[in-house]
Amino acid sequence: MVRVHGGPPTHDWLGASSTAQLVLTVINRAGGTNASVLGFEEEGARRIEAIYSTPDVVAQRHWTRQTLRLRPGESVLDVGSGPGFLAAEMASEVGPMGRVSGIDISQTMLEMAQEKCSGLSMAAPIDFQLGDATKLPFPNATFDAAVSIQVYEYVADVDAALSEARRVLKPGGRILVVDTDWDSLVWHGADPALTASVLSAWAEHLVDPHLPGTLTRRLSSHGFTVQVHDAFAVLNPAYDPDTFSRGLIGLIKNFVPGRQAVSAKQAEAWSEQLSRAGEAGSYFFSLNRYLFLAVKQGAD
Repeated sequence: MVRVHGGPPTHDWLGASSTAQLVLTVINRAGGTNASVLGFEEEGARRIEAIYSTPDVVAQRHWTRQTLRLRPGESVLDVGSGPGFLAAEMASEVGPMGRVSGIDISQTMLEMAQEKCSGLSMAAPIDFQLGDATKLPFPNATFDAAVSIQVYEYVADVDAALSEARRVLKPGGRILVVDTDWDSLVWHGADPALTASVLSAWAEHLVDPHLPGTLTRRLSSHGFTVQVHDAFAVLNPAYDPDTFSRGLIGLIKNFVPGRQAVSAKQAEAWSEQLSRAGEAGSYFFSLNRYLFLAVKQGAD
């Protein structure tokens, strides 16, 4: 069973047109006040969904779930649930006696998640609703576990988000956080100076490109004990269409024009150079995601 609690479309306050434009909020997708966004039509929404379907991201979700080790009957919160891939997989793990709740500030993502999770058999009830990571719409001590995958780096007040995560977890509940340090990015194939300009403009799409370095301290200060640190490399040594980096190229090309003096022509040239590098066998991409599994200490 999938329930979706809606509300006013989140794209209206972001200045989107009243026509078919959909805004997928990447900066601050799950909370805060930063107004920078990636705006797309329906085609763009499906492009993001396609990235979630690549073997790279499928493997990342498997790594995440192996570390979290959900048990039948548990309740779990997905903070920034996106198109619902992880929520669906977790619902199957906790089974019909468990519960999965997902929040996202994008109505578009909630609708995609509902579509993804409809018709699951032998799975937990799944509840999706509009929500803010810094103001979670749940009572105290509701969940056995919470996950936040590639979300907190887009949140302006991470400490408020961690405090809220602790509040809704039961005593001894665990939180699993995955975020990227963008200094780990290696991307070979285009002119280095052009790549540096494009990626500098791309850095505007998130709040903190180096969040993992502070997460152990932040989690500890909010009453968590970190039990696992791990890293996952998204490695694309070839220009394969079914990879994370190929999908990322299109998102970056659409986002950077007009930012930090990068023109649409330069963004297109960067994309074309990567394509030619792929044809020549000289393309390479690697990016690290960092995982933190922590347990809530105390009863409050």
